[in-house]
Amino acid sequence: MKKILDVKNLCKSFEDTQVLNNIYFKVDEGEFIAIMGRSGSGKSTLLYSISGMDRPTSGNVLYFGKDISKLDDKKMSEIRLKHMGFIFQHSYLLKNLSIRDNIVLPGFKAGTLSREQVNQNANALMIKTGIDSVADHDIKKVSVGQLQRAAICRALINKPDVLFGDEPTGALNSSTTREVMDVINTVNAEGTTVIIVTHDAKVAARASRVIYLMDGNIHDELTLGKYEGAEKTKSSREKRLSEWLEKQGF
Repeated sequence: MKKILDVKNLCKSFEDTQVLNNIYFKVDEGEFIAIMGRSGSGKSTLLYSISGMDRPTSGNVLYFGKDISKLDDKKMSEIRLKHMGFIFQHSYLLKNLSIRDNIVLPGFKAGTLSREQVNQNANALMIKTGIDSVADHDIKKVSVGQLQRAAICRALINKPDVLFGDEPTGALNSSTTREVMDVINTVNAEGTTVIIVTHDAKVAARASRVIYLMDGNIHDELTLGKYEGAEKTKSSREKRLSEWLEKQGF
């Protein structure tokens, strides 16, 4: 299995506050990692540091063997655009663009595919996520769940190696959360590595591995294996994770 990320001795501080302390972990290509922990444990800071959205104070982040923590802003921005996808708690779609135009924009900006190919990719993604019927709608005229699925399409338009998510279901109700997570699990099953921060145990139970942060350190890890989707298996995973989280003091 090819290693996509190798995080070594990662530290991050803001002024006099140490947020991450000597973080070490590896991510194999195709894994689905959930990062959990209490509020203030450093979850989002870790996600931003390993994805190049923020720079660690010290340590190394190897992306396919290349130390991205040492790259300048221009080179890092290009890697994020062409090789990484990002989804957040809110969709952050541009209000003056339709659903379709929001999705294709990063594809046009990357310039690695023709406009026709980008549009074809967008159409395929919208069909897969069930939002093709609202492709030309104004973003104010669709549901929150449709907006988040559009955000996933936008994140995937350049066929990234890894999809990063910071509380991607945090603003959704339970039924919409299931729909969005079904999409993310499908993307992962097709080979895209997924790394998300979440406070929701039901969401984390869909990951193949859960990393628990406490006071800026990796306190423990739980390997759940590939998510199959069967209801009985899902309940078993959720129970196992809940019991483990209780031991962590979550």
